[in-house]
Amino acid sequence: QEQPVESGGGLVQPGGSLRLSCNVSGRTSSSHSTGWFRQAPGNDREFVAAFRWNGYYSYYADSVKGRFTISRDNPKTTVYLQMNSLQPEDTAVYYCASGRPILSAVRSIGGYTAWGQGTQVTVSS
Repeated sequence: QEQPVESGGGLVQPGGSLRLSCNVSGRTSSSHSTGWFRQAPGNDREFVAAFRWNGYYSYYADSVKGRFTISRDNPKTTVYLQMNSLQPEDTAVYYCASGRPILSAVRSIGGYTAWGQGTQVTVSS
């Protein structure tokens, strides 16, 4: 598989939940990390969460900490982003990315070399 493949976006009311999935089969070695980023209209792409396959460490942006959870499945092919207590400001296209970033770059766009096409998340009443 060349690129990560996201799924699970959609429309949800404020306070609701969504779970995004990212198939990263073949990109789960101990040197890999999988990241979620998002981009709202008119804004730069920003870091949301990341998962290091070496030690299964997780990292979060302050804006989503306590609301979003990144996890993986046991066959090591899929990374999930569980999003709870969604707010209108969470509306964006969400991208899954894969790469081998050094620890200091795990939250950086430049740390990732393969990107999915993105999935739209809209939070609106």
